[in-house]
Amino acid sequence: MISRRALLASTAAAAAASQFELGAATPEKAKFHLGVASYSFRKFSRAQAIQMTKELGVTWIDIKDFHLPLNSTPDEIRAARKEFEDAGLYIEGGGNISFPKPDEADIRHKFEYAKLAGFPLIVCAPTHESLPVVEKFVKEYNIKIAIHNHGPEDHNFPTPQSALEAVKHMDPRCGLCVDIGHTARTGADIIESIQMAGPRLFSMHFKDLADTSSRESQVAVGDGKLPIRGIFAQLIEMGYSGGAMLEYEIHPDDPMPGMQKSFAFMRGVLVGMQAV
Repeated sequence: MISRRALLASTAAAAAASQFELGAATPEKAKFHLGVASYSFRKFSRAQAIQMTKELGVTWIDIKDFHLPLNSTPDEIRAARKEFEDAGLYIEGGGNISFPKPDEADIRHKFEYAKLAGFPLIVCAPTHESLPVVEKFVKEYNIKIAIHNHGPEDHNFPTPQSALEAVKHMDPRCGLCVDIGHTARTGADIIESIQMAGPRLFSMHFKDLADTSSRESQVAVGDGKLPIRGIFAQLIEMGYSGGAMLEYEIHPDDPMPGMQKSFAFMRGVLVGMQAV
C-alpha cells in the first residue's frame, strides 16, 4: 500500500519530470529531453519496442536497425516511420550506423534511409577515412551526424575528445554523441568532455557502471559510479537541447525493470534540481 501523501508526491514528480521529455525548461535553463535508444530493446519487435517505450513514459526515441533494417524498401521505411509517429513518439535520430569505408554508394544508401525514416540526426561510427565522405552527404542531405565514441576498443574515436578533434573544422552539422559509459572507461572526465564538446554535442547515450573501467559492470542508472547529477548540471548550464537517451545494454531479455529504475532515478535528480 502507498500513502496518499506519497502518491501525490510521486505524481507531482512524474508531472514535473515529464516536461524534460518534451524539452520544456525545468529548471529554467533545461532544454534537453530524456529518451530511449531502441538498442535497449534489441530482442524485441518494433511493435514491442514502441509499446515498451510508451510504458516508460518517454516520447523520444533513437531507432536502431533492429527495429528498422537498413535494407528495408522505401515503402517499408515509410510504414515503419508512421508506426513510431502514430504512437506519439518523436524520432530524435537513428543509429548507431557504421560507415566503415569511404564508399559513396554505401554512404548515400544510409543517408537516403535516414531521410525516408525522418532522422534529423544519424548517430554513427565512421572511420577517419570515411568521415570526409560522410561530411559531403551531411551537406547534401542536411542531416546531422553525431560520432559515437565507443571506448578503449574503438580504434577510431574512443573518446569524445578524439571525435571532437576530427570534426572541429568540419561543417557545423558534424558533431558528437557522447556515450558516458564508454567515456568513463577511457579515463576521460565525462563532465569536462561534455563541456569541451559545446555546440558540437548533438546527442548523449546514458548508462551507469559499478566499475568505471569495466564494460561488463553496467547497472541501472543511479546504482553505479557515474556522476549523473553533475552531468545534468553541466547540460543545463550549457543550454544543451539534444537527447539524454538511455542505452540499457544489460538484461536484453528483460530490460524493463532496470530501465524503469533508471528513469525513476534520472527524473528524481532532475526534479530535485528545481530547488537549487
